[in-house]
Amino acid sequence: MDGMGVEMDQVKRFASALRQAWFGGEVETEAALRVAMSTDNSVYQIMPDVIVAPRDAADMARLASVLDQPAFHSLGVTARGGGTGTNGQSLNRGVIVDTRRHMNRVLAVDAQAGWADVEPGVVLDALNDALRPSGWFFAPETSTSTRCTIGGMVSTDASGKGSRVYGKTSDNIIGLELARPEGLLSSLAAPPDWATGMLARAEAAARAGRAAFIAHTPRLNRRFTGYDLERACPEAGGFEWWRLFLGAEGTLGLISRIRVKLRRIEPEKRLLVVGFGRFRQALAAAGALMAFAPTAIEVMDERVQALAGEAGILARLPPGLRAGAGQRLAYVFIEFNGTDGPALEARLEACLACLEGLEGARAVHMAQGLAEIKALWAIRSAGVGLLGKIQGAARPVAFVEDCVVPPENLPAFLDEFLAVLEGQGLEFGIYGHVDVGCLHVRPALNIDSAEDRQKLGAVSDAVFALTRKYGGVFWGEHGKGVRGAYLRAWIGEEAYAALRQVKAAFDPQGRFNPGKLVTGDEGALGILTTPFRPFNAPEGDALAGAFRCNGNAQCLSYEASTPMCPSYKATADLRQSPKGRADALRDWHRQRQSGPADPALEAGLLATLDGCLGCKACASTCPVQVDVPGLRSAFYADYYARHARPLADRLALLGERLSPALAACAPVLRPLWPMLAKLGGGLGMRDLPGHYAPKPLRRYRLDKLPQDATALGARPVVLVQDWFSVLFDGAAQRDAIAGLEALGYRPWLLKLHPAGKVAQTFGALPAFMAMATRLCAALSALARLGVPLVGLDPALVMQLRQDYPKAGLIPPSVALPQEFLVRELEAGRVFPQAAGSAPMRLFSHCTESTAVPAAGALWRRVYEALGLEVETPSTGCCGMAGLFGHQERHQRVSRHLFDLSWREKLEGGAEMAASGFSCRCQAERLAGKQLRHPLGLIAQALAGKTP
Repeated sequence: MDGMGVEMDQVKRFASALRQAWFGGEVETEAALRVAMSTDNSVYQIMPDVIVAPRDAADMARLASVLDQPAFHSLGVTARGGGTGTNGQSLNRGVIVDTRRHMNRVLAVDAQAGWADVEPGVVLDALNDALRPSGWFFAPETSTSTRCTIGGMVSTDASGKGSRVYGKTSDNIIGLELARPEGLLSSLAAPPDWATGMLARAEAAARAGRAAFIAHTPRLNRRFTGYDLERACPEAGGFEWWRLFLGAEGTLGLISRIRVKLRRIEPEKRLLVVGFGRFRQALAAAGALMAFAPTAIEVMDERVQALAGEAGILARLPPGLRAGAGQRLAYVFIEFNGTDGPALEARLEACLACLEGLEGARAVHMAQGLAEIKALWAIRSAGVGLLGKIQGAARPVAFVEDCVVPPENLPAFLDEFLAVLEGQGLEFGIYGHVDVGCLHVRPALNIDSAEDRQKLGAVSDAVFALTRKYGGVFWGEHGKGVRGAYLRAWIGEEAYAALRQVKAAFDPQGRFNPGKLVTGDEGALGILTTPFRPFNAPEGDALAGAFRCNGNAQCLSYEASTPMCPSYKATADLRQSPKGRADALRDWHRQRQSGPADPALEAGLLATLDGCLGCKACASTCPVQVDVPGLRSAFYADYYARHARPLADRLALLGERLSPALAACAPVLRPLWPMLAKLGGGLGMRDLPGHYAPKPLRRYRLDKLPQDATALGARPVVLVQDWFSVLFDGAAQRDAIAGLEALGYRPWLLKLHPAGKVAQTFGALPAFMAMATRLCAALSALARLGVPLVGLDPALVMQLRQDYPKAGLIPPSVALPQEFLVRELEAGRVFPQAAGSAPMRLFSHCTESTAVPAAGALWRRVYEALGLEVETPSTGCCGMAGLFGHQERHQRVSRHLFDLSWREKLEGGAEMAASGFSCRCQAERLAGKQLRHPLGLIAQALAGKTP
């Protein structure tokens, strides 16, 4: 893990040769990127030597040609997609081929024949979003569909929900194209002369081992794949060589193009969610439920349910399905899909009648509509990721999580499986696909502990033996990775010898993903001999969150309208993601524990963290809530104790600290501000706010704390502001005052106490604590009077909720405006009715929408109570994020993010508002749209006047 696997001068010669061959993609050895590529969703870490990102199939062929030069024969080659493997599938030394960065296109779709050609780096959800208008979809439904790639699915033969009906990835592939040193080889065309000898050798090996292969592979829905000698050599004759690559995990070569088989979208969908008293009862119900031919039956045990409940995820469940206080439930999800509505309803009714008689079935809910079905499945998917959030040194680990046995053997298999875990004293969580006999069991281990690593080996050996006893497969869904070390014992010597000969035909030098699945005399990477990633930081360490990142990679979601992670969405650079940053911080921390860090790593980490927008989506949306902005603060505190800060940073820190005085000097500074703002260009800044806010009217300023709340008038509300709003957002102040007055409240603007956001962001932690302590004192004094506190900007409110408690500060409750108003409605307050208004559009701040997912829905409740219609479109980050969008070096990313999910939704003539100051600034500077504060639209609709 610590060093490079090959000599640096060889890597430099390799990079030079690629450039001479007109390779168009990136060739990088930067330390932070190599560290980011050294991990996946497993417990392993293998440091690569060089990362290449080809732009297309021709580029990949150029790469293969250069690698074939004798000077580079010692370089291993491993393709990587989304990096979601649970067992080190795409980890290796040598060259890592990053397919997701550029090779992520849908190349062709034949809507008549039902197929699509894609590059290996296209994300599953992106493919299905592109196909949806044509009425087709690609069937395997994985829980990582927002970030897993088709190439990765092909390489691991991925599966998921609905596989009993739709099959695995290998059941939905029509053909492949390979990038070879001689050129491109497609299974959909006659092979060129240079490939005939290679294919003949592969066919001879496959045919020789076919009978032995069949004898050792059980007949299951989740069939064994990877070097599939049976399907590659059909009984009717011919040689379908490309089938050998399905599930082979890149050990046979580089895949440059994939033809996928499509299925028609079934218009009729139904979902039942059932709460059982115990997991055993839920498991026992599966057999009876299979009689109604559902598309999928999935389960979550009580442990996963409890974790989801603690995280607040189960609050999205219908009330009848939620567990009571102190109660635990196991949930069963039963999905029905089809084209015949009446027939589907009949099956559904029969299933409901059956559930009434099943032991332990305490609650049943039938989803209404596609939106609710999607939302309920999202709960199941999110609950699984939360297994990694368990506190303590030992956490659930994926290493025996996808065993498959015949469904009728599942109860007995599970009994013995759990007995193994209990014998080792291990806790665990369970979820999975009971309809195909696949349960994901994740035992909790502390991988830093030598004793627990030995338990990993002992449990793996025992469970491998159990799958053979019960006629199953050790690797049923997530591929093999380093667990491929068991392949030889499982498949038998004769069949394994045939696999070796197939490998030799395509990869005579053993260079593709070396050490995985099929190896020569050097042997395979082992589950205990492969390097492990660091699992825990010392108790109380400021960078502990970086160690809790388990590589789940939800932060790599492709979808533009999901906030996490904006810098990755804009760059497709793994360094610019929470996962990549956590990886680099862990390695830097390891080095700092024993002395100075590698200057190259530290420089790369500094650049990587500079690209973080600080939106805090990771702190809320990441399953284990890795708070990268918080980790960045800790790094900056260390770094800038040893290095001088940039001048622009020092001025921003000074501006925040002096902001109360700057606000008091508004009459003097306002006319000078346009000239002062232009000076920002010399500091690497641009498009600074064009107006300096005037001092609010005296009657709204709360400069001194009264003795009691009566001095504040009837229905007082105190607005808490951050320093940027006070200095530059006079319009929002006036909107908020006008809106609250129109609703019958007496608004007050609290005297400015900066919250320390800039100081915290830049790692000036003593200054942050000083400002935060003063603000907490002021808020607490007001709270003792019983006056409602409302934050004008969501970023401030979320800082108080998320960052202050982590710093040991507990401020009183400060509500978002919509939270306060909904509470008032629920308490019986009646708002005035608007005379009528055209539909409005309201955009939530990304930090707000991730920390408070109901933020938009709460605004809709408020507007509906006023008789107003408002849309709350889903958007990602707008790209401003405080100072980020004003910094010259971040303009490309900032503008790209705005274009991804904001620009199009700002079109049209609707009245529009945005809750965040950053969002309003970005909309004005990049789209020329002046958005109001949401309270301003309310004032306007109620004919209120701005003060």
